[in-house]
Order: sequence, then structure tokens, then C-alpha cells
Amino acid sequence: MPDPSSWVVVVPVKAATRGKSRLTVDGVDRVALARAIALDTIAAAASCSAVSQVIVVTDEATLPLHAADIAGLRFVAEGEARGLNAAVAAGMQAAGEGMPRAALLGDVPSLCGEDLAVALHAAAAVDRGVVADAEGTGSTLVTARAGLAWESAFGEGSFAAHRALGCEVLEVPGDSTLRRDVDTAEQLREARGIGLGARTTAVLG
Repeated sequence: MPDPSSWVVVVPVKAATRGKSRLTVDGVDRVALARAIALDTIAAAASCSAVSQVIVVTDEATLPLHAADIAGLRFVAEGEARGLNAAVAAGMQAAGEGMPRAALLGDVPSLCGEDLAVALHAAAAVDRGVVADAEGTGSTLVTARAGLAWESAFGEGSFAAHRALGCEVLEVPGDSTLRRDVDTAEQLREARGIGLGARTTAVLG
């Protein structure tokens, strides 16, 4: 039997040339910033003690080169871009259903592996789980136990949509680094106040 505390985490990542179109910071290259945010998220997931495998779904062919210093990653080509949920589903298909699985959005640059472990520990007790973003309307993490078919509903109002799918709210602290996703300059300022990953910090100077 697989260890129920050993999770496969799927991280969907848009090509940096298309990612974070709403994120504009004066004097900072948006493509480099988008890539750094994704890489910091991936690195945090890979560092998490509860995670056995991180699967990155992307259509950016050079991302594996940029992530070469992060051990143990598996990359899955997104193929035809059909949206976030389709990208996640491609990663879940590659993962199979033999392990507990989680989808983590690739825009949580302040994430600490310990905070992800707290959420996954809570998720081990439910069939499906969800973590709300800092605003309480979106979702940063969705989970499913081993053997359960994958479902997700990322997009506008996704927290309510995931609740409607049967996801139970995973109780994490309000200040958990898992909750602060970044789409705007204001959200990036908030994330910077929490503490950004090394790559995002370097891009911002």
C-alpha cells in the first residue's frame, strides 16, 4: 500500500511569455518575474516533507533548464492549451490514482514547504480538500485521496466551485504562506511582506 502521507503535487505553469499578464512592476521584466514566481512555488513544493513527487505541467520547453537546480521534478507537456483545469488533469493522468494527489497553483512565491505540509496533513483525513486564497474566493490548493477520480474547478470563484464539488475546507492558519497567490502588483507587495522565494527576490532586486 502507498504511504497515505506521501503526496504527488501537480503544478500547472503557463509559459512565462503568457503568464501573469496582469502583473506589472516598474523596471521589472514581466517574463522573468512570472518564471521566478513559478520556480519558487515549485521549489517550495519539492522541499515539502509530505511530498514524494512534483509534476510540472507546462508548454514552456525551456522551463526544465531553468528548474535544473530543483531535484526530483517530473515535467509533462501541456500540449494544446485548453485552460488551467485541463493542464491539471494532464498532470493527474500522469500521476495515476495510486497516491493522494494535490493541485497547487504555480503563483505562490512566498510558499514554505512546512505550510504545504500542514495543509496536506489535514487533507489526508478527507476525500477531497481545498485551501482558499487570501481573499477567500479563489483556491490555491485542491486535493484528492488515493483512488478517487480527479476533479477541479479552478477559475473565477473557484473556492465556491470546489466546495460544490464536495471539497472540504482544509483549515490552515490565516497567515499561511499557502494562501497568498500573486496575480497583481498589490498581491506581490503583500507576498513580499511575508517573504518571497530566492528567485523572485532576485528578479525584483
